[in-house]
Amino acid sequence: MESLHGRVAIVTGAARGIGLGIAGVLRAEGADVLLADLDGDAARAAAAGLTGDGGRALGVQADVTAEQDMQRLAGDAVQRWGRIDILAANAGVYPHIPLRELTVAAFDAIMTINVRGALLAIQACLPQMTEQHYGRIVLTSSITGSLVGQPGYAHYGATKAAMLGLMRSAALEVAAAGITINAVLPGNIKTPGFDDLGPEHTRRMLAAIPLGRFGEPADVGWAVRALAARESGYITGQTLVIDGGQVLPESGQ
Repeated sequence: MESLHGRVAIVTGAARGIGLGIAGVLRAEGADVLLADLDGDAARAAAAGLTGDGGRALGVQADVTAEQDMQRLAGDAVQRWGRIDILAANAGVYPHIPLRELTVAAFDAIMTINVRGALLAIQACLPQMTEQHYGRIVLTSSITGSLVGQPGYAHYGATKAAMLGLMRSAALEVAAAGITINAVLPGNIKTPGFDDLGPEHTRRMLAAIPLGRFGEPADVGWAVRALAARESGYITGQTLVIDGGQVLPESGQ
């Protein structure tokens, strides 16, 4: 695949975890990267760690649920670098809430961040991508909700499945403008707080992964990089699972 040199990427939820893994891969591959996060200080610190070659990454504070923040984010990228080629709509939350304790307010808040946040980011980037007649949009969904379920995450699974419905219909609307929209579906990825799950829970999760290891944020980053390539221009409305083979075994295997 050709270098991403000269390409401009926006990554939401980029201060840590999977978002930072995505931003790090895209920057290493040559893209100029705008790292957005609700925690602006963390976003700026993350960007500083990627800018050893003269300020090719920028960290900014942004709330993905706020339309004005997403519009500002897109405007910042265009003002600084003149274009937007890649959007990695990654921001999301995943609190553990048993079904019997799940309130309407909590469900609505999680849906707003995970799904509306992706929608607003897409809408903000579309005008520039349409003008360029080029764009690669990659959503961070999950195997949870899209392919499998997990107790305590009915709300989260609902949002990640909803993202795929958004993706498929949106992909049809923007195809004529030279824009593709796809999604990555991570499994168990080692992110901050992962060790807080406890050794027994960690052991059970690891036992379910045929490759015998947890994923790293960069594993998701490389999948996003593949879908964000110029050469992936004939792939749209599709999903790519990054789970070490977790969803492969039949029951009892």
